[in-house]
Amino acid sequence: MKTWRTISFLALAAAFVCGYLFFFPYAGLTQQVAPAQSPTIEEYQPKSTLVVKEHKIERAKFPFIDIHSHHWDVTPEYVDKLVKEMDSINLQVLVNLSGGTGEHLKRLIAVMKGRYPDRFVVFANMSFDDLNTPGFGKRQAARLEQDVKNGAQGLKIFKNFGMDLKYANGERVHVDDPEFDPVFEKCAELKIPVLIHVAEPSAFFDPWDKYNERWLELKEFPQRARSPSRYPPFETLVAERNRLFAKHPKTNFIAAHLAFHGNDLERLGKLFDAYPSVNVDIAAVLAELGRQPYSAHDFLIKYQDRVLMGKDIYDVNEYKWYFRSLETRDEYFEYYRKRHAFWRIYGFQVPDEILKKIYYKNALKLVPGISAKAFPE
Repeated sequence: MKTWRTISFLALAAAFVCGYLFFFPYAGLTQQVAPAQSPTIEEYQPKSTLVVKEHKIERAKFPFIDIHSHHWDVTPEYVDKLVKEMDSINLQVLVNLSGGTGEHLKRLIAVMKGRYPDRFVVFANMSFDDLNTPGFGKRQAARLEQDVKNGAQGLKIFKNFGMDLKYANGERVHVDDPEFDPVFEKCAELKIPVLIHVAEPSAFFDPWDKYNERWLELKEFPQRARSPSRYPPFETLVAERNRLFAKHPKTNFIAAHLAFHGNDLERLGKLFDAYPSVNVDIAAVLAELGRQPYSAHDFLIKYQDRVLMGKDIYDVNEYKWYFRSLETRDEYFEYYRKRHAFWRIYGFQVPDEILKKIYYKNALKLVPGISAKAFPE
């Protein structure tokens, strides 16, 4: 009897083990291979196992103009170092958008263009110190005219315009505020471009939830979220911007960062079709083009006269991603800044004649006073 009971018990135990393994075949294995400490979502950085040809380009195929860069306080030593770095990557002309106004602008132009007159361009900026004094717009236009006489070759408008800039009574300054019409009219008269930053990526204005493709970026940099309690909606800012373009058809605008329509190139194309004087740069939004290489390639061919090379935050080692994207068909490579994209990108190789337009020809048409002698025909 005991033997029978023992056999029955062993059979029951075996059946239990077999059943457990049938229904939970990887339970034990999972426990064995699990890491000692699982990474957080911020730490997760998978390494691709994809093996494809790579073309890591260190120097642009043609000399280029960076239409979008920022250099606030410069010294002769800094400028000398900058020129050496520019030479190493075939950066012929760098446009400093942070020139300021008045005496500051004059000093900066003297340092940057004093010994290198053909290598730098400086844009002026508006001063809002007297914003609440009647006649601001006309005074600002007069200041800009003087800044151009002092060497400025364009006007840069920063992102606070339309979002954070307010009158003394708390009213937000709209992008199409008529008070600023004299400024844009003066730009048309002086034939200088306006490089304008309006809004931010639309995802920053969207609900910060599991459906937001830039959720992780906003988690790491929560100050980038544009809360509706503080900021107008993305579409409100875009509508104001478009009304500004419509009011000033003779003014050449360069909408920074693909006008924040890099995720919707069809919409950007419609913007171009509606406003012939509007152009864009690709500064800091390469990831938008790089995740849609076929669409980006076709778009750049169709609108080849409207897109300019730009980088934004200067780092001589980061330009190579732009070269690789514009000049090759490389696949699935990492973007240079995780904070702008959490996806990999592709090259969208454009023909040489279009590459020349993006690199320098379009900028030469828009910005007065740039010497063309260093650029091929």
